[in-house]
Amino acid sequence: MSLKDLLSPSHLRGVLLDVDGTLIDSNGAHARAWVQALRDEGFARTFEDVRPLIGMGGDKLVPELTGEDPEGERAKRMKDAWLKHFQPMIPKLQPTRGAREMIEGLLARDLRVAIATSGEAEIVEGLLARVGVAHLKLDRVSSSEVDHSKPDPDLIQVGLNKLGVSAEQALMVGDTPFDAEAARKAGVPSVLLRCGGDARVEQHAYVLDDPRALLEALPDGSQTV
Repeated sequence: MSLKDLLSPSHLRGVLLDVDGTLIDSNGAHARAWVQALRDEGFARTFEDVRPLIGMGGDKLVPELTGEDPEGERAKRMKDAWLKHFQPMIPKLQPTRGAREMIEGLLARDLRVAIATSGEAEIVEGLLARVGVAHLKLDRVSSSEVDHSKPDPDLIQVGLNKLGVSAEQALMVGDTPFDAEAARKAGVPSVLLRCGGDARVEQHAYVLDDPRALLEALPDGSQTV
């Protein structure tokens, strides 16, 4: 199926959106916060160690980098430390190109839109506010609502239920291989964006530069929204 067919009104009914790296340029900030959080617990990990893992949830990132039980007290302290280090960075983060306009364009086309992110719920609202879309009618699915974060399909499956569409009628938009893997396991096609800074997206079937490019690829995407 071509990208044009994937985005066709005869096919597409709902869109699932990742946040970090997709709607806002936050992947580097997440990595820096995790480096500090791990260091607080005595784990010397570099930015280069952490950055490729951004996009999976903390329940997977912590054991991957430390071997710690994700349900253990030490892992919980690391997650709390990550939150402490990341929150002050939020006011300086910038939306990716066309993020707000893309969401408005999807809604204007009567598509159902849900946020599906491995991020924590308390962080997601602040990020959506930075993008300028927190006030819009968007369903939300965060890691706190599921047993397993990306690349497991739980977030995508809950998102489909909230949107009320089938996997075949949906599209996942993300910026990492973890987004694509979660979507594939749920039977949902996906588009990956380069704006998240992960070169591995080039291996994916459908790749665009940023939200603006996706908006322009939609039917009548050249129109101003």
